[in-house]
Amino acid sequence: MQNPPPGPQNSAPPAAQPPAGTPASGSGIDPKVAAALSYIWIVGVIFFFLEKENKFVRFHAMQSILFGVANSVIMVVLLVVAFVLTFAFGIGGAMVGGVAGTLVSMLVWVIWLLFWLIAMALILGLVFAAVKAYQGHKLKLPIIGNIAEGIVEK
Repeated sequence: MQNPPPGPQNSAPPAAQPPAGTPASGSGIDPKVAAALSYIWIVGVIFFFLEKENKFVRFHAMQSILFGVANSVIMVVLLVVAFVLTFAFGIGGAMVGGVAGTLVSMLVWVIWLLFWLIAMALILGLVFAAVKAYQGHKLKLPIIGNIAEGIVEK
């Protein structure tokens, strides 16, 4: 003989609850995932125009757009400077020869190394911002974060 489980026997079934992680945004994706994905530059553009209600997603999307534009401008400027200095000092270093030529060649290598280190730092910044967005934090990047917040709050 089995005993019935304790508790009310004729209780109504619980009310239907939305599944955990149901998006509270118009894009149909969990806001934290959407905010993190928006740090892929073109995805950020899509989410910014697609999402009309969730300011968390819009903020991260706009911050991603501004970061992408700033990143592009910085990298183009660094690339032009690196090429100009490579040709100016590279040719000059080859003409000078000796110790001075070696120092000029080393300067050109240092410039290219700085170019790639800055590129890696910018990529790591994007990854860090995406992780923070996925964790639900509103990480504001220097300068760009305040601009993005001003645009989203309008």
